Amino acid sequence: MTIRLYFDEDSMRRSLVRALRARGVDVITALDAGMIEREDAEHLDYATEQGHVLCSFNVRDFYRLHSDYVAQGRPHAGIILMRQQYYSVGEQMRRLLKLMASKSADEMRNWVEFLSAWG
Repeated sequence: MTIRLYFDEDSMRRSLVRALRARGVDVITALDAGMIEREDAEHLDYATEQGHVLCSFNVRDFYRLHSDYVAQGRPHAGIILMRQQYYSVGEQMRRLLKLMASKSADEMRNWVEFLSAWG
């Protein structure tokens, strides 16, 4: 199954979302979902309920949350962590598309990927 993406409110750059959607990627944002100003765990739970991999610039908090979920045996649909202002929109898109071409939604379950590894 193809990876579908959920961008939390920190990472939902309109230009990136538009570019991904133009390439046929299933993307929802925290704004689309009415999830603005929610706790990190709420974003991860929502993305998981919707079958979407969560994308965020909030590397520290979501990596810690992933570790907590794994320790508690709580499943999630996957997390992609990106450094804010580290890559251009075009580079973020290329890296995300490369990751999505290489991994399935099943392979992302309970897994964290760092966008920096997909150059």
